[in-house]
Amino acid sequence: MTNPLLEDWTTPFDMPPYDRITDDDYAEAFEAAMAEARANIAAIADDQEAPTFANTIEALERADETLSKVLSAFYAIAGADSNDKREALQREFSPKLAAYGSEITMNKALYDRIAALWEQKDKLDLTDEQKRVLYLTHRGFVRAGAQLDGVERDRLKEVKQRLAVLGTEFTQNLLADERSWFMELTEDDLEGLPGFVVDTARAAGEEKGANGPVVTLSRSLIVPFLQFSPRRELRERAHRAWTSRGMNGGKTDNREIAGEILKLREERAKLLGYENFAAYKLETEMAKSPEAVRDLLLQVWKPAKAAAEADAAVLTDMLHEDGINGDLEAWDWRYYSEKRRKIEHDLDEAELKPYLQLDRMIEAAFTCANRLFGLEFRPLDVPGYHPDVRTYEVLRNGKHLAVFIGDYFARGSKRSGAWCSAMRSQQKLAGDIRPVVINVCNFAKPEKGKPALLSYDDARTLFHEFGHALHQMLSDVTYESISGTSVARDFVELPSQLYEHWLEVPEVLGEFATHAETGEPMPKDLLDRLLAATTYDAGHSTVEYVASALVDLEFHDGNAPADAMARQQEVLDELGMPKAIGMRHATPHFAHVFAGDGYSCGYYSYMWSEVMDADAFEAFKENGGAFDPAMAEKLEQNILSAGGSEEADVLYTRFRGKMPGVEALLKGRGLLDDAA
Repeated sequence: MTNPLLEDWTTPFDMPPYDRITDDDYAEAFEAAMAEARANIAAIADDQEAPTFANTIEALERADETLSKVLSAFYAIAGADSNDKREALQREFSPKLAAYGSEITMNKALYDRIAALWEQKDKLDLTDEQKRVLYLTHRGFVRAGAQLDGVERDRLKEVKQRLAVLGTEFTQNLLADERSWFMELTEDDLEGLPGFVVDTARAAGEEKGANGPVVTLSRSLIVPFLQFSPRRELRERAHRAWTSRGMNGGKTDNREIAGEILKLREERAKLLGYENFAAYKLETEMAKSPEAVRDLLLQVWKPAKAAAEADAAVLTDMLHEDGINGDLEAWDWRYYSEKRRKIEHDLDEAELKPYLQLDRMIEAAFTCANRLFGLEFRPLDVPGYHPDVRTYEVLRNGKHLAVFIGDYFARGSKRSGAWCSAMRSQQKLAGDIRPVVINVCNFAKPEKGKPALLSYDDARTLFHEFGHALHQMLSDVTYESISGTSVARDFVELPSQLYEHWLEVPEVLGEFATHAETGEPMPKDLLDRLLAATTYDAGHSTVEYVASALVDLEFHDGNAPADAMARQQEVLDELGMPKAIGMRHATPHFAHVFAGDGYSCGYYSYMWSEVMDADAFEAFKENGGAFDPAMAEKLEQNILSAGGSEEADVLYTRFRGKMPGVEALLKGRGLLDDAA
């Protein structure tokens, strides 16, 4: 029997035939595809012909096509529907992939060919895009250690392999903690909880095989529980479980792993000639230096902390009015903040949530993309990796543009958070290859027969991830290495955060925020109250984010700490972290930073991009409104379709005319008055 992963797929748009793939197929396919990729690399390196852009750079772009095909199918399911077999495969694959990557970048004959092309780049008659790809390829090899030799070369290879193993362990430990913990609730414990929270808790209980409702560590359940449960002891128990992920002792404890990762990153940077990992990592980002990152974060920290402390005083008074003496604690904040929001904005999550149906919010995201970019979405009947997966063909003017996959519901087999990935990226080198893009979220799955309801924050997450998807779907470049979201890390969040703004457009909510039972649109007064409260509690959300970003920065700017948890506390103490607010991601569950290198020393990038997204949406408002066709075309041409074909600041300046300052961000978060 042939391995379906290694066949030519005859499915619509060459989608993985998940109905035929078994977990036993992945290892065999991985080894075969790896052998093919190695042979292709060897053929390029050993080519007796003089190096050309075609026989070296373009050949490299296509060397691992089969391997990418196998891995994209595997990692899509491994991240969103894991099991023991898939986790074992991840542990097996990660060091092998790291070793393979090192073999490529440390292949002296291969690097010599690339270096020869780089030396004669001005004589090669390359297109602008080819010049960019050559520059990035050469830079990537140098930064990966291609110029090292001897003991240093061997040690760097060992470091990379160990980091790959540790990142996988960190992720799987976190998933294990999230999957195993739940808190059973009695009927009395449901007192004070709105119907949608009760329904979600009952559905979670069914999924866990419990005898009744439960609270899990899914954000879409634990956050509303913390908002609404009047039982302080249960809030404390749930909050402590949520914040102690990865630090419960035993085999899933991530604290030592995080410390070892930081030490290895420092060693990696120094082997490559950098002062520390921050200097190495930020060299290729828009920020360029730790000083620039720190300056931005501290500009935002001061007004955010002032706003949070003012809010804490009000919430503490509310706590005392309830007859509870002592300080406001982290497990109190959301509960009293929700009560305060109802008082000051006459806004109740229980009143709001029936108007934010998942299906209608998906429709809203699609419709905005249609109005802005002419995209159409048609359901596709193809096998998915899980029954919850929804698949769509994306067209423009009747022509196929992409495949979009949405996987929206939380489950124990899915890692937490939300993300966008490309199962296949857009490129033209191997033909007109159109992308297959996945959005994964963790929204609460309703009881059977009931509609899925979102919080406003959930709806923003949906739009955010769809903004990433647009960056992939609208990509229009020749080379996969610069396609879609292959841009600087502190630029990649611009399209996603910018797209969130369309959820706040009154006419969008006016059309798609309809009641789950009556079908009636959201009343105008409720809509007005919702939009007026979009910056409510911004001090809290900004403080928890900036604290995490600054801890990430300080971990990497200097020598690796002897004790990561002690260093985390030092940074928070230096900042004067408000007592009742924790980091959004404490070190043992800071997957952005420790699950891999993507956001390491890069968690600040959300805020760096937010400076631009606030300014970019202002451009729409200044030039005809949210759906101005000229601005939409300008956004697509200069940012969404361009991928990494030019430096990020060049692309943004071409779109907007100039780079923005922090004021638009502070204004957008309602913190401008606190900045003085």
